[in-house]
Order: sequence, then C-alpha cells, then structure tokens
Amino acid sequence: MKDLAQRALDTAMANGATYAEVRVENVRQRYLSTKNGQPAQVRESESHGLGVRVIAEGAWGFAATDELTSAGVDRAAARAAEIARASALCKKEDVRLVPEQKHVARWQAPCRIDPFKVPVSAAIDLLLKVDAELRRVSGVTLAEAQMDFRRIEQLFVSSLGSQIYQLKTQTGAGYAAIAFSGSEIQKRSYPNSFGGQYQTKGYELVEELNLVENARRVGEEAVALHQAAQCPSGVADIILDGSQVGLQVHESVGHPIELDRVLGTEANFAGMSFLTLEKLGTLKYASNIVNIVADATPAHGPGMGTFAFDDEGVPAQATPIIKEGLFVGYLTSRETAAAVGQTRSNGTMRAESWNRIPLIRMTNVSLVPRAGKLDDLVADTQDGIYFETNRSWSIDDRRYNFQFGTEVAWEIKGGKRTRMLKNPSYGGITTEFWNSCDAICGPESWTLWGLPNCGKGQPMQTMGTGHGASPARFRKVKVGVAYSG
Repeated sequence: MKDLAQRALDTAMANGATYAEVRVENVRQRYLSTKNGQPAQVRESESHGLGVRVIAEGAWGFAATDELTSAGVDRAAARAAEIARASALCKKEDVRLVPEQKHVARWQAPCRIDPFKVPVSAAIDLLLKVDAELRRVSGVTLAEAQMDFRRIEQLFVSSLGSQIYQLKTQTGAGYAAIAFSGSEIQKRSYPNSFGGQYQTKGYELVEELNLVENARRVGEEAVALHQAAQCPSGVADIILDGSQVGLQVHESVGHPIELDRVLGTEANFAGMSFLTLEKLGTLKYASNIVNIVADATPAHGPGMGTFAFDDEGVPAQATPIIKEGLFVGYLTSRETAAAVGQTRSNGTMRAESWNRIPLIRMTNVSLVPRAGKLDDLVADTQDGIYFETNRSWSIDDRRYNFQFGTEVAWEIKGGKRTRMLKNPSYGGITTEFWNSCDAICGPESWTLWGLPNCGKGQPMQTMGTGHGASPARFRKVKVGVAYSG
C-alpha cells in the first residue's frame, strides 16, 4: 500500500499539483439475513483501490482507480491534476486550506472477536434462533433478522509528509417482528429500527445485544399494537427513548451544523441549513441543560463516527456544538474552516470509499447525559407520552420543521406507564423543541447508537455516524397519529 500511495503522490506533484493527498483502501463486507425461518441473504464483497485528490492552479481535482499497478496509479494521479487544471478555468477564487501538521501514525480500533473469523453457519444459526422466537408469538406474520460486518483498512499520505494507517471493524445486528391484521401493519424492532445497533467493534457487539433473550417480548409487542389505542392528538409532555433522541440529534442538530451546507456548497439528501453564520455564538438553540458535542476520539466510545484521523489527515477531535443551550460550533473541513476565518479544521472529512471525495460528515454527535434513570423520569412526569423506536422521520430542507413517528408509545398517568399507544408521532420547530427540554437521564441510561447509512453528496455516499443519547423529556410538544389503520 505504501509504495503505491507514494508513487501516486509523486506523480501528482510532478504534474503540477501544489497539494496532494492519496487514500489507499481495502474494504471487506459480509451481510447475513434471515426471513421467516430461512436464510435470506448471505453475501460478501471486497473493494480495493486508490483515490487521489489534488490542488492545481488553485482548484480541486480528484481521480481514482482499482488498477493497482504502476501504470494505473500514474494515470489516476495525472488525471486528478488534469481535472484540477480544467476546474481552474471556471473557479471563482483559489482554494484556501487552513494549516495542518504532518502526522505519522498507526491506529487500530479495538476488536475483540473478528467477525470474519466467526463461521457463517454459526451467525446464521443465531439469526434463525431469533427468528424462531419471534414466530412463536401468535400473530407475528413476518420475522426478519440481520448481521452486517465491515473491515476498513486505509493508508493516507499527503504532500505535507503525513503517513497515516488506520484499521477498523464495524458490526451491526438487529431484527424486526411484523404483524399484519386486516389493513393494518404493526412492527417492533430490536435493539433499534433500520437494521438494529451498529458500532465500531467486532462480533462481541452481537453477543452483548442479547438478541434471542429479547425476541419474544418484541414479537408480543408487535401483535399487541393492533389492540392498542391510537395516540391522542394535541399537546403533551413527552419522553423520548435514547435511540429516538439519537435520531432527533442526527436530523435536527447533526445535519444543520455541517458547514458546507451552511455555505451553500452542499445540498443533496438533506438540503442546506438554517444555522447561518451570524447564529454562531448567539443562537439559543436549546435549554440550559442541553450540551451536545461532536466527538470522533476513541475515548468517546466505539461509535460509527470514531477514528484517529479524518480523510484529510486531521486528528480526531471533540468539538462543542451546543453548550448550555448556546450554539457554539460547526463541523468543518480545512477548506470551510478557512472560508469562515477559523484557524484549524475540526477533522470531520470522510469518504465512503477510495473512489469518492471526502465530505464533511457527522462524527459522533452526542447529547451529554445528566442524571437519573428512565424510571425516575417517568415517575417525575405526571401526565405525558413515552415514545420508543423510530418508525419515520420528516424534516424540511433547512432542518427546521420536523415530524417523527415511532413504532410504539405508552401513556404516562400519575408518574406511571399505563396503556400502549399505536401510530404515535410528534413534531415541532427545531429550536423551540430543544428549548423545551427540561430533563435528560444520566450516564447509566446513555448509549452510543450507530446509524450506518446516512446519505450525502452526488453521487451519493452512505456513511456511519454515532449518536450518544439518554432518554429525555420535552414539555408541551404537538403529538398525534402518524398512520391510520
């Protein structure tokens, strides 16, 4: 890897680049799934290639290749410089980057059990045990379970002299029980919807999730939802479970703080942002108890946004985003930091693979926990609704007006969870909603949730992000029915 990367770098500089960076990557993926007692998918893939990004004549150029020979690497590097020179013909101004130091480093994410050494048959057997437990519940008509493993090996070199090797393993697992009755469909997922839980660790995550042990309950809840009352419409105090808080952070905080969206250089898959530059340091984003940080450092935990260096060779950092309710930080790159007068990138540039350019991406954008457990918070709530496990989301292209639905909710009366509610939804305006937050559970209720498929860019890139969150309460929120049936 090192020889190829250095050759690409030398060729790019020889072709007129004033700055160049090269990523050589090998990505291996294994995906397993079952459906109603049968294996559904067993697939494995591997991708190996090299990408070159350069600045020449004040403009960017990028090219990539999977022809990992001297000739193939030379062509890609020369092509990147050629594209940069062509781009310079229509540039508005020269690309400016904030300074960064040379880094020579090697980092490997912790992985106690290599998932690629676990026999496929053993993983499928576990999924089938989950499947069997789900379908033992009368009324469950569809059971689906899955595991997803990825091993990402990367070498980054740049004309600054940086040489950075990183290796990480990502694991995901989860399942869903679906119950059809009449014209209505109800669903319960574990440990989260849309594939389950994902983290940067090995097969040990699968063992930690207690998949089989929770299956019967999940199936029973899916069936019980058909007999549940519809979520009432009106205004209520609500409690969101930790995974839903994580999604709320992702959609109404994570996307709008991406500085390329603010500056108008990116709008795909999430629009732009209401967080225009004059709001930095002045906007009361949330109540005083809300603190949110974007933290890619391994110390934050095994998140999908955890790494040692980003794809510009900038070290992982912990960046305050909301501090005691005040908006204080964006996610930046070396270029966007320069555009707003900052002196350093906070290291959030990542690419889906070797054949894509890096973009500003969420790292682990997490809500800082406070105190107490969920049961304490419910007991402290006289009347309200507890929402659990995301089912749908909708938010405008400035990330300001939103409506989310969850798989299930429970009414709270006199500080106790009472009847189950189906088809629940809640909505609001981002800053009004976060300013209504008056309680956040503590570290014992905090989980670093993983979202594996955040989309951005054109062509689209999907990237894993992390969101640490505890259950939280929000006062006087609009609630209603998301689905009818």
